[in-house]
Formats: sequence, structure tokens, C-alpha cells
Amino acid sequence: MKLIKKIALLLIILSTSIATAQVEFQAKVSKKILGVNERLRVDFSMNQDGDNFNPPSFEGFTIIGGPNQSVSNSWINGNRSFEKTYSYFLAPDREGEFMITQATIEIGGETYKTTPIVIKVTKAIDKPKDPNDPDVIVADNIHLVAEVSKNNPYLNEAITVVYKLYVSSNTGVSNWREIEDPKFDDFWSQNINDKSLKVQNGKYKGEDYRYVVLRKTVLFPQKTGKLEIEPLKLEITVDVPTTRRDIFGGRLMRQVHKTVAANVRIIDVKPLPEEGKPLDFTGAVGNFDFKLITSKTELNANESLQAKVEVSGQGNLKLFALPKLNVPSSLEVYEPEHEENINTNFNGMQGKISDSYTIVPQYKGKYPIPAISFSYFDLETNSYKRLSSEERTINVLEGPVYGASDNNLVAQGANKKRVILNNDQFAFIKTDANLEPKQRTYFFKSTVFWVSLLSPLLAIPLAIVFRRKREARAGDIVGNRLRKADRLSKKYLGEAKKALGQKEAFYVALEKALHNYLKAKLNIETSDLSKDKIKRLLAEGDVEKEVISDFESILENCELARYSPITTVTMKQDYEKAANTINLIDKQIK
Repeated sequence: MKLIKKIALLLIILSTSIATAQVEFQAKVSKKILGVNERLRVDFSMNQDGDNFNPPSFEGFTIIGGPNQSVSNSWINGNRSFEKTYSYFLAPDREGEFMITQATIEIGGETYKTTPIVIKVTKAIDKPKDPNDPDVIVADNIHLVAEVSKNNPYLNEAITVVYKLYVSSNTGVSNWREIEDPKFDDFWSQNINDKSLKVQNGKYKGEDYRYVVLRKTVLFPQKTGKLEIEPLKLEITVDVPTTRRDIFGGRLMRQVHKTVAANVRIIDVKPLPEEGKPLDFTGAVGNFDFKLITSKTELNANESLQAKVEVSGQGNLKLFALPKLNVPSSLEVYEPEHEENINTNFNGMQGKISDSYTIVPQYKGKYPIPAISFSYFDLETNSYKRLSSEERTINVLEGPVYGASDNNLVAQGANKKRVILNNDQFAFIKTDANLEPKQRTYFFKSTVFWVSLLSPLLAIPLAIVFRRKREARAGDIVGNRLRKADRLSKKYLGEAKKALGQKEAFYVALEKALHNYLKAKLNIETSDLSKDKIKRLLAEGDVEKEVISDFESILENCELARYSPITTVTMKQDYEKAANTINLIDKQIK
């Protein structure tokens, strides 16, 4: 019995220590720099209820509101979430730097203190700001920033621009959507897709903020001088406090839609130096390797080999031309096949490009493939570099000898070798025309004459039958409505596919396609399109429960997707799921 009491006492002490270790008590301010004619909000929040709250003296300020007390208590997935806040509204007495000293509270028999906060009060601003004004909240607490990796790059040097949305800890943003994409007219650009939007903690102008990376883009400037990167614009939904409060004293919030834009960035692009620029330079900028690869060095005449000119490394791989392969005129060379294996990431382009030549020798002998070179501008040394391949020799072992008899045509060259001509080289030209006399024919009483005469008479009964079928079809009101709904469903599915990547337009078109399909299959009107009726009618048509559930989930996605960030990959998945579900319903419904 004593052992059980000791164990129980130990568990109580352990749970109390764990609960104590998890206590949070902190002070938050609406801003750290304000004008003498502005107002400051200070919140003291805790994650466990306490007693004997003792606020600081607020030296240098006058309390014009508060303390206002709010309590939030909720259960999510079995976990309790509690927050209690004391709020004060202060007016500064004068200019200078003042400290919000420590506040104290007792929780579970222990005394907890907040961290002091330094506030800087400047001279009066022209227009005092209402801390509850949505425009003021957006301007002071929400910032869309374009961060550029380098402001003074070389021509064709890779730079990155990252768009971040900064939000202060005491402001809420529930949704956003892009309303204007930046245009990179003077750049080669490629977006780096990031499927996850991860909220991170960081600093903005020395203050603590939360931020999310919205977009990453790699840019290669194509012009020199000052180039402008246009801003990204967002429409955001901001939670703004109202003058009303709930039954617990907490301030009620309302949602306001506002537009924010990133700052315009000017990039000063330097030209590549003229000093030391090779004559064969084609614009390659970065760090590269160069090589010439041949698939074989020995073969017979009329067999083929591959010669590949390849550049690999990091730089503007898609934006320059490879050097041309020069071979003796006695070798037959086909147009090269260009290949690219490039990955564009945060550091620019990485991979390789190549031109593959097919070479077919015609005669026996040894043929040299001269060395070729490739030049590029190295960003590490800020100088031009040249890479060269080795000379290759192609040994043709078996085949006709170039110039083998005295009846051959003499070719130009040091050895004066002759080319063997084929006696049948003009055999493709026909020498016998096989002409035959053309007989004169008459139109009157010919087959064409009688067909032209009798066709109108035969067309009369066909026209009567066609007219009756058209009238019968026009009188089929239900059938016409179903056929029209089918056409609309196909039309909207096509429009949804075209709108992939444009969230709102895609889900509007997809939802219309689903509704028109239901109207066609279930013979119901738009006003009857309720979820319960759809589910009941599909079940009565012997459609499997899993298919009905998939159809309902697609409709729910169409409703929810308009109000939450969605990637292009998710849109493609929803489109394919809709098409597959419609196909299954077609097969199962009776």
C-alpha cells in the first residue's frame, strides 16, 4: 500500500513538472516604432490560466483602453488548446525610447514573467493611423517582398528571384491568390515548382515575422543595362478585429480582401568584357566541360558511326550554340540530332547538351576528324576559357578504293584519284512514254447525263424522310435536353482541361461539366442538384458506393479549391479523377 502511494505521489510530481515546463507567458506589441500621435496595442498572453496578473507600469505611456480580457479554449483531435490574453491600448506621452517592463502572473504556484520590449516613439506623423483600419493592418503587418540573389550580374549569368509573403505574428491571413504575374520581358526565365508552402519564422526589418515562399524563378538576362523586374500582385484575405466581442470577451474578427504587391526591382546587367573575347564565342556563360565522342574508330565502307559534340556543366546551357563538326568531304555526314538533359534548380541550369552526327564513309582508307574547340566565359575567374578536343582518325577497313580505273572521273586533290561512275546512273529516266490516242466522248445520253437528270427526282423521298425525322427529333423535348446537356458536359470538360494552371477558371469549368453530366444522366434540373438527391439517384441506378463517394469528393473539391492554394499537379489529378468517375458511372448506371 505504501509502495502504491509513493508511485502515485511520484506521478503527480512528474505530471506537475511537465505541465510547468510547458507554460508560456509572453508580451506582444502591435509595433515597435510609432509616432507620438499614434496608438500602441500590448497583449499579454498565456497558454494556461493563472491568477494575480500584475501589468507593468507603462512608463512614458498613458493607458487609453484596457485591460480587455479574452479567453480561447478548444479541443482538437483530443488535444486541449487554451489561451488567455490581457490587452492594453496606450498613447505615448513624448518622443524617445521606452521599455515595456516585465508583467507577472502566478500559474500553478509558480510566478512567470514576460520579456521586456523596447518601444521607439518618433515625431508625430501627418495622419494618425487607426490600428483597426484594414489598410493600416496590411501596410504595417503584411509585406510581399521580391528577393534577388544578385543585382549586378553579367549578361547571361543566372540569378534567382524569390517572392516571400511576410505576416506579423498578431495578424491573420486566411487565403491569397495571384492576380498579376510578373513579366520578365528582357530575361530568359523558368519557374521552380515547389509543391509545399511551408510557413517559416524570419526577420523583416529587424522584427519577428512568419513568412511563406510563394514562388522561385531563375532568370538569365538577355540585355545589358538597367532591367526592371515587374512586381507580383496578390489578393489576400485579412482577419480584421471589430468593435464587437463574443460571450468570453474576445474580439470578433471580420475578413477583408486587400491587394498587396512586391517591390519593383532594378537589375543592372554588365556586358561581357571585349578584351580576350574569342572570335568563335557564341554566348556560353558558366563553368563547362567539352568533349568529342565517337562510337567507333574502325568500320567498313557504307557502315555508320556516331560522333557526338557534348558540353556539360553549369550555366546557360539552352542559350548558346555548339561548335560545328568538320570532317573530310569524302565522308557523308547527316544533319546533327540535338539532345538536351538539363535540370533547372535554384542555382541555375545544370546538365549537358549535345549534337550527334551520323557519319557514313564511302571508300576504304584513313580519314582524320580535326580537333574542334569550345569557348566560354568563366564566372569564377571573370575571363574567357577555351576547351579543345583531340583529333580522331577513322579507319575504313573494307570497301571500294577511291579512284580504281582509268575510265573514272578525276577528282581534285593531291593524289588525283578517280571516282567510279555507274553505267546505270540515269536508269530512272523513262525513254518509252506509251502514249495512246484519246477517244472523243459526248455528254448527251451519257451516264453522267442520266444521273444528273434523275437525281433530283430520287432526292424528293429522301428529303421527306429526313424532314419527318427532324420534326420527330424536335418534338422530343426530353431527348433534346439530354443531348444538349451531354454536349455542354463535353464542352466544359474541354474548357477545364484548357484552364489547367488557372485555379478559379479550371474548377468553375469542371463543376459545370459535372452538373451538366448529372442533368443528362439523371434527367434532373439545376434546381434539384442537391447532394442527397444526387447520391440517392445514383444509388437507385446501381452505381457502386465507392464511385458515388468519388463523385461527391470531386464536387467538394470544386467548392473548396477556390478558397485555398492549389497546385497544377492537384488540378490534373482532379481532372483525371472526374473523367474516370464519369466513365465508371456510364458503365454502371441502369
